[in-house]
Amino acid sequence: MISQLTQFLNALEIPADWIGLRATKESSTTRSVRDRVPETNGSSLTQGVMVEVLVKGQIGYAATNLLTVEGIQAAAAQAYRQALAASAWNIYSTSIEARPKVVGQYVSPLLKPFDALSPGEINQILTKITEELKISDQIVQTSATALTTETETWFVSTNGSEVYQHFFRIGTDYAATAQEGSVVQRRTNNGWLAACYQGGLEYFITPELWQRVQQVGEQAIELLNAEDCPSETTTLVLAPDQMLLQIHESVGHPLELDRILGDERNYAGGSFVKLQDFGNLVYGSPLMNITFDPTVSGEFASYSFDDTGAPATREYLIKDGILQRGVGSLESQARTGVKGVACARASSWNRPPIDRMANLNLEPGTKSFEEIIAGIDRGIYMESNRSWSIDDQRHKFQFSCEYAKRIEQGKLTTTLRNPNYRSITPQFWGGLVEVGDRSTWQMYGTPMCGKGEPNQAITVGHGSPVAVFANIEVFGGGA
Repeated sequence: MISQLTQFLNALEIPADWIGLRATKESSTTRSVRDRVPETNGSSLTQGVMVEVLVKGQIGYAATNLLTVEGIQAAAAQAYRQALAASAWNIYSTSIEARPKVVGQYVSPLLKPFDALSPGEINQILTKITEELKISDQIVQTSATALTTETETWFVSTNGSEVYQHFFRIGTDYAATAQEGSVVQRRTNNGWLAACYQGGLEYFITPELWQRVQQVGEQAIELLNAEDCPSETTTLVLAPDQMLLQIHESVGHPLELDRILGDERNYAGGSFVKLQDFGNLVYGSPLMNITFDPTVSGEFASYSFDDTGAPATREYLIKDGILQRGVGSLESQARTGVKGVACARASSWNRPPIDRMANLNLEPGTKSFEEIIAGIDRGIYMESNRSWSIDDQRHKFQFSCEYAKRIEQGKLTTTLRNPNYRSITPQFWGGLVEVGDRSTWQMYGTPMCGKGEPNQAITVGHGSPVAVFANIEVFGGGA
């Protein structure tokens, strides 16, 4: 495909300063079972090319699924006209330095290919999961889902870029809903569709699968007779599967430079962060170290190059609690003067790349889970996101979890249901008082981070240890 794209590129008759072609081919499957009955068995294939054209400091975009000289030429002409029209209303001129020459490749780690199991075998496993989740008649509904995606991208440009990347992604989810009278509780495997990774079926058929299925069913029943979470200000301990959401909403989105600039305001799209805050703002306690790291093997949004070809490297966004960098592409970096990362990402061949988070991780500390709990006299431990709400400045938030435990005199004691907590982003992260060690660090992800107009739902990954926050308002009640 690289040679074919290069031929298309050389055949273009466009008087542009720079042209890039990004071809994408993506195949995916969705299989789900509810109460032992197959619900979805679908597959899709999409393929096309995005053409970028730089003219008079402006970039124009056009896409086509016609992989011919004529199709690419027509898209390039459209992108050229778009860039030329935009140059009359120039806000900022983009230079060719925002599209450096790069050559390289990336392939996801893969131990067990998707075709190692037939669709029928996958459905049999999903059906068995729904059977095993129903540990009693109080389980009124069970479900199980497996998603697979294989994506190939090729990128060439007039200044010599040649990049090939091949991604294998898998996401699984299973859940049990329990009911007794008017009380209904739902327990999932680490939150809805949080078990998302780069790799193959090794992330589906894991050694602990059936033990975990049993545990999810048991905890759904356990929640029926649990007390409601109390309303108080206390020490809050969050599991890594809830830190997925916490990092995503209160760190990832507010650090996107296009939101800070005001270019992108969809989906609660502003930010309390100002450009002058980078290098100065105390975002959290000295224990807060957040990295942008697309180099982690198996994490959901790992890659070697973003969709403009910028090489991806591990960088601290927040170090020792101080804000260092933004989630901003080379274009946004040049425009703002703020250091960023390789984060220009597109959800498909027919979308232009925009500033997006990838893998955002909280770096581990030095204490084990047992040591952390032992040091807390009174508090609450929460797992697995259930719902969230955050304002359009990413400042005030309220999150709900599926499952909680009291912490009393250094021990996990009674189970609590309907746990919620709320805070304000800088105060919350300023209250970070303990961070678990590497043994507590776990990575999760989501395939549905929404942003942009038209919408782009994209993959992100978040890794975190167990984290402890002081003086947090918690409360009970349904989500």
